[in-house]
Amino acid sequence: MSVEENVKQVFQKVLDVKPDEIEPDAKLDESLDVDSTEMVEIAVGIKKALNVPIGDNELKKTHTFNDIVAIVEAKKSAANRGPSCGCGH
Repeated sequence: MSVEENVKQVFQKVLDVKPDEIEPDAKLDESLDVDSTEMVEIAVGIKKALNVPIGDNELKKTHTFNDIVAIVEAKKSAANRGPSCGCGH
């Protein structure tokens, strides 16, 4: 399952919405009425489903579903690259 599909499942569970109600570029606060508590629940759900922690500051910067997917994909990609210290860990 892709990152986008996993994040969409988290949204469905937290917000109790159907998949077709989640528009990739729609503003979360306007189209889905996502509040700050639900954003925290989404962050927890993503961490559980994808093992990718997202901080509160990162979530405050997101405006769309695609923003969140992009953050998760970037974090997964960085985790797969391993440490960047160049020391051979």
